[in-house]
This record gives sequence, structure tokens and C-alpha cells, in this order.
Amino acid sequence: MKDLRPLLEQARRDHLYRRPRVLDSPQRPEVIVDGKAMLSFTSNDYLGLAADTRVAGAFRKGIERWGSGSGAAHLVTGHSRAHQQLEEELAAFTGRERALLFSSGYMANLAVITTLLGRGDTVIEDRLDHASLVDGARLSDARLLRFPHGDLDAAKKQLDKASGEKLLAVDGVFSMDGDLADLPALGELCRQRDAWLMVDDAHGLGVLGAHGGGSLEHWKLDTQQVPVLMGTLGKAFGTAGAFVAGSEVLIETLIQKARTYIFTTALPAAVAEATRCSLNILREESWRRTRLQELVARFREGAARLGFDLPVSSTPIQPLIAGSAEKALQWSRLLEEQGILVTAIRPPTVPKGSARLRITFSASHSDDHLQRLLSALERLQP
Repeated sequence: MKDLRPLLEQARRDHLYRRPRVLDSPQRPEVIVDGKAMLSFTSNDYLGLAADTRVAGAFRKGIERWGSGSGAAHLVTGHSRAHQQLEEELAAFTGRERALLFSSGYMANLAVITTLLGRGDTVIEDRLDHASLVDGARLSDARLLRFPHGDLDAAKKQLDKASGEKLLAVDGVFSMDGDLADLPALGELCRQRDAWLMVDDAHGLGVLGAHGGGSLEHWKLDTQQVPVLMGTLGKAFGTAGAFVAGSEVLIETLIQKARTYIFTTALPAAVAEATRCSLNILREESWRRTRLQELVARFREGAARLGFDLPVSSTPIQPLIAGSAEKALQWSRLLEEQGILVTAIRPPTVPKGSARLRITFSASHSDDHLQRLLSALERLQP
């Protein structure tokens, strides 16, 4: 039996060892982490809905109505009226014929790629795509071709080399960099080569677009240009789970063939009820997106004055590139000493040599919160 201890020791030497932090408060800007009061800039709760009392109230009512668990997979007895209503509302929100719920974005991405492609087919992906898209391609047995981040010429060449059924999968907003994929250009490449375009919009939905429709609304793209949309519910929506939205035929195919749908217990119906509430808030309270834009603009201006050269990002994801894992950890510790929680992101989450602080904003952050962050950043050396 293999001795695993040397692997752990090597991770410590390389400054890549990780441990979970224990939260003793709801997910909001001011939290209690490992027993300490901290100001957090590390959550994906972009719209501040994870601890919204209305969403929590809908969750409680859902538990009273449906209980704490769904008890079975969707295709057995786990598919409640609440699940059905949420799927219909998500389909309407995204402008698609159908939507299908999954327990996580990871499972949704695996479902799409392993269902639509197999041996002899080809998946094309951006080098910075989320790990779930990469794993989906590997599990499908299709050929995986990758292109340098944002390189449209390289994407075209990879599409030209593709054989069999072709699918290009890409993040709408890249989770560690905060920049947007050029979806109009990628959509045109896929149209010319009869390839599926699949967009993982985990970090775009709710955040981008006047109505929170995400990357597709931002770029004004329709279902013909982007046939497959995946969105998560644990970020801007403030709950949990994920969905795939697309045509009637696509969704029916996933229901019949996707193993991560067929063989998984459904999300609790109470989560669906809470998400229906957060979806309504997301649509109605556009001020949350406006507030995010204000915070990001002011942060970027302040960080530039401090000498930080920020990558291009107009989203709530604002990375400060440290380079080495050791330096990223040092930066994170310096901020923590000042009561600011920002996680150091290190390989393999990001490429070697690009370790960083991933600063994320929520509509719940105040002007004072932003000023405290900028003041704390003055102690760091860009």
C-alpha cells in the first residue's frame, strides 16, 4: 500500500498545502473565521443573497412543505413540484425551451460532455477552462484539444483539426481571472464548423447584463449561437446546485442519458424554493449589479494608485498576481493580520508562476469595507 505522507510533505514544501477554514457565521462581508472576526473578500456571493432573509425564509417554508431531503433521484421519486417550477422559471429567465437541475456545476458539466460526445469525437477548450470541463472531456473518451487562453486563431486551428462530433466548451467569465470569453467570435467559429458551443456561465449569471442574464445577455447572443448553457446556483443566486438550459431535444437527451443526473439524489426541494426566491430578487433588484460595478471601478482605481498592475477584468473577480505560491501566501497572511480575509490561489488551480490573491466583491460590501481593503493593501509590495 502506497505511503501517502511524502506527497503531503512535498505539498507543504512547495507552499501548496491547503486546509479548510471554519466559518462560524453566515456568508456575508463580515464573518467569523477560525474564531476571528474578519472582513471577507473571498466569497462568490456576488449579489449578497446567500444570507438574505427573504431567501432564508423561502428555504424554511420549503422545509416545512417538503422536508429536509428529496429522498431519491429525479427519475425515481425525487422530482418535486418545486423542482419543476424552478426548471420552468430558469428556462424562461435564460430564454430557452427547457432547463434541467443538477446537484452541482461539476456534475452538470460532466453530464453534457459525456452525453454529447464519445470515442472518435472532439472537445476543444480554453487552457483556463474550469476543471470540470476538462474532466468532462477526459471522461467522455473524446479527443481533447486545448488552446492558449483567449487565442482565437489557436481555437480556429484546433477546430480545424477536430474530427467526429465537435464541441467547444468555454467559461463565460473565467473564475480565477475575471475576464470574459469572446463568445461572439467563438460562436461564429463553431457555426462555420458545425460545432456545439457550450458556455459555463457560473460567474456571469446574475452579475452581467441589465437583467442579470449573464455572459449571453452581455454579448446579446441567442440559443442558435450558444446551444448549451450551464449555470450554477451557489454563486450569484446564493443557494446551491446548477442547471443546464437549452432545447427540448437537448434536455430530453440529458434526462435519458446523463449518468450524473440519472444516478444522483435530487437537491432538496427546499433549495429549489429558496432559489425561486433568489431568482426573483436577482431579476427585480438591478441595483445589486450597479453596486458591483461601482465597487469594481473604485477598487481598480485605488489599486492602480497603489502600484498594482491588475489584469483586465470588469467583473467582481479581481486578481492580484503574486507569481510564486510563497508570495501569495505571504500577502494573504499580511492581510489577515489586518483583519482582511483573501484566499491565496495557487497551482494547480492556476498555472505555475501565476499564484495570486483572488479578491471578490459582493453587492453587500460597503464603502467602508472597500476603504479598509485598500488601506490594508498598502502593506503589500506589488
